[in-house]
Amino acid sequence: MLELRPNCECCDRDLAPAATDAMICTYECTFCAGCVESILSNVCPNCGGGFTPRPIRPVIEHREGLSLSRQPASQERVLTKFNKEELKAFADQIKSIRPEER
Repeated sequence: MLELRPNCECCDRDLAPAATDAMICTYECTFCAGCVESILSNVCPNCGGGFTPRPIRPVIEHREGLSLSRQPASQERVLTKFNKEELKAFADQIKSIRPEER
């Protein structure tokens, strides 16, 4: 089950569980679409992979035990240890390689 982290690891913007602009990599590193596009160039600064839109967990329990109320989103904020210049420099090294070939 995804943690549904509450913020962008780059700019620390709030990303509610239903945020349609939350992006994740395969390790669930979480960033807002703005940072993914303008700073990260679709390169995860941790693993080097690409991003995909984060799924939205249903609020309504359509099946027993499966809903946001039964399995709430994480409240733990995560921030990258790199500054924006370091993030951009890392992304610049591999952004020309398609994510499926990295």
